[in-house]
This record gives sequence, structure tokens and C-alpha cells, in this order.
Amino acid sequence: MSSTELSHSAEGRIAAEATVTTIVSSSSGAEWLARYSSSLLGVFGTPQRVLVRGAGCLVWDADGKEYLDLLGGIAVNALGHAHPFVTSVISSQLATLGHVSNFFTSPTQIALAEKLLELSKAPAGSKVFFANSGTEAVEAAFKLARRNAGSEGKPRTKIIALEGAFHGRTMGALALTAKEAYRAPFAPLPGGVVHVPFGDIDALSAAVDETTAAVFLEPIQGEAGVRPLPAGYLKAAREATSAAGALLILDEVQTGIGRTGKWLASEDAGIVPDAVTLAKGLGGGFPVGALVTFGPETSALLTAGQHGTTFGGNPVATAAALATLHVLENQDILAHVRGVGEHLRAGLAGIAGVTEIRGEGLLIGFDLDADVAPGVVTAGLDAGFIVNSPGPRTIRLAPPLILTTEQADRFLAALPALLETAKVQAEQPAEQPAEQPATTSINAAKDAK
Repeated sequence: MSSTELSHSAEGRIAAEATVTTIVSSSSGAEWLARYSSSLLGVFGTPQRVLVRGAGCLVWDADGKEYLDLLGGIAVNALGHAHPFVTSVISSQLATLGHVSNFFTSPTQIALAEKLLELSKAPAGSKVFFANSGTEAVEAAFKLARRNAGSEGKPRTKIIALEGAFHGRTMGALALTAKEAYRAPFAPLPGGVVHVPFGDIDALSAAVDETTAAVFLEPIQGEAGVRPLPAGYLKAAREATSAAGALLILDEVQTGIGRTGKWLASEDAGIVPDAVTLAKGLGGGFPVGALVTFGPETSALLTAGQHGTTFGGNPVATAAALATLHVLENQDILAHVRGVGEHLRAGLAGIAGVTEIRGEGLLIGFDLDADVAPGVVTAGLDAGFIVNSPGPRTIRLAPPLILTTEQADRFLAALPALLETAKVQAEQPAEQPAEQPATTSINAAKDAK
């Protein structure tokens, strides 16, 4: 039998088996969670639901309950769940060519790089490196910063990030991340990273000097409760870094690709950064990340053999990203994001118990008048809404960019009751702890990047 005949024979057998074989059994949520605890590493604690399918902005759990997804996989599912065009492109590409390694390239990889350079308005000589996630994109940026090393007599060893920053959990990205609870178990981290107070232009300007290799900034700090940088901060950072010869690297993993109603949250700041990291919404739910380097000088810092990836930029991931960008661009989704985001923020402003609202587009954080945000998350799940609490009195919304006004209104109508339920529950006497290890719920879960 020839190799072609063997291949076709195997394909026919697999297809036949697929018609009678169920990949996963039909079980209740409780049954799945019991299996989860005995098979998966407990870094996420116990999941609060087992989700089995999705469509648009809706998902369903193993017990058949429907939820309005206002978190979008933490700002990932830009076009919602099971978008027909994206899924068809992924299926078609996988049936054509799935993986080739970094010894080769593919048309989708090249086309996506060109598209990202166009959307980011990068100058001539700019380049793209593809990764599989946000933290990998940040790791590449960290190495880029290390390459801006200065001279033997004047080495650049300092890298500056902000208090409240979250850049990922791998070692380089973790060094940039500010939260001590994430950092302490893995010390010593890569050295030379200094954190300066959030939003303090004078503190940043004082810290940037001739020993600084790079400054890493998030235009909006998602994990800190959706905190936008003050007006003028990015421009001041650009001036300080340019004067000192340091790189300005913007982490737009959460804020980029239309999340704020713009391709980049930083695009109207009047600056050109040296590099930008992207991920999350870029693949519409399919894992892909990117580092965009601006201009020939920065792009020349990483040369052949100095960085790499096995899966990054594979044909399927880059096809998924191209499909996502195509829909966002051709269906004018960014204008929709701005409109629905404004509608949500206006609605939140009229709800008793909401004290402050922050964010742009469909990345929204709002503060409450009591430390009941985790209880709101729990009450929301019971009522069929998925939201997140990055802090004890802060709720974050990062829904699919296709969220409708009607769906937003469903949440706004339900929120007063969710707040009341959370406050009532907070007043109840604490239950005696069960004799089992404590777990981390969705209330406190953070981005894995």
C-alpha cells in the first residue's frame, strides 16, 4: 500500500470512528469538578463552573445553565464564542497546513505581520515577532530591552515598570509584575527591575537615566482595577526615555486589538513607542501573541539566533488572527465598541452603590461602596452573568466586542439586585471552614497572559 493510500485509509477509519466515539463523556458539573481536582495542578484552585459550549456572548455549563459572558475569557474572545467566520478559517487552515516550525514561514504569518504593522502605524523598518501568548510576547520584549545594553563604560541594566503592573507570570514578565504575592515564591527574579509609583510623572522622570534600558507601561492597568494612565503620561514617558536612550515598551496585551475602541489604546497619545506587545483578543480566542518593534534601530536589537519559538506564528494561529482582524475591520466593530462602552458606563453611573467608573471602550472597571466585589461575582454567576473582581470593591468587565446594547442592559438591570445580594451575604456570619485546602476562585483569579 502506498503512503497516499495509507493516509487515505487512516483518514477514512478516523472519520468512521468519530461518528461513533464521543471524545468526552456527558457528565454533570460536579462530576467534572471531581475529576478536575484529581487530574489538574491546583494553581487555579477549584473552577466555579464547567463550561461546555458558547455562541456569541453566551456560554453554557455542563448542567445546561446559560450565562452572559461579560469577561470574554479575560479580554480574549473579541468576537465572542464560536464565531462562524473565524472557526471556518481555522478549520480550513488546519485542513491545509497546520504547523511548520520556525525553519519555514507561511503566507498567513507574513500577511499577519504586514497587517499588524499597518494597524499600528509602524514606520518603515519595523518588524514583528510572533509568540503564543501575552507573557511570551513580554518575554521577547524583556530580551529586546536587555539588548539595549549601552556600552562597556556605560552599561544599561535598569528596567522600569509601574506599581500595580501586571505583565505576566513567566520569569522575565514576573520580574516586571509588581504584586509581591506573585513574585515572592519565585525569588530571585531577573534583576535590574525597578517599580515606580503609578501615574507619577515626576517619579518616572527621576528614575529614567543613562543606566535605563527600557520602561514598560500598560496604557490601562487591567489587573489593578482598570486604571488608565493620566493624560500626558505616555508623552512624558516618551520624552524621558528618548532623552536617556532608553526604550519605551507598551504592553497592550489586554488593551490592544479594539478593546478600547481603537486598535491600540495608546494610538492617540501622540507618540511612537519602541515596541508594543499584543495577544489576548488578537486570535479571537485562539492562542497567539506578538511583539511589534518600531523602526529599524529597535528592530535590529534582536538578531538571528537570539530568540525563537516552536509554535509561535504557526499557520493556524496567524490565520485565526487574520480572520479576527478582518471581521473587526470590515464590520466596523471598533465604532460599535465605543458606542456600547459609552452606554455601559452611562448606565453604571446611575446605579446606587457604584462610586467610580474607569476605562475605555469595552474594558471597564467600576468601584463599589463596600468590599463586596467577590460576592457580586458569585451572585452574578448564580444569576447568569460572568464578571470579575480584581479587587475587594472593584468589578471588571471585558466582554466580547460584539456585545449588544440589549445584552448590556440585561446586566445593568440585574446589577442592583446583585449588589444587594452580595451585601446581604457579607453581613451573614462566616461559616466554619471545611477541612480541606483553601482554593482560589474566579473572584481573585488574574490573567495568566
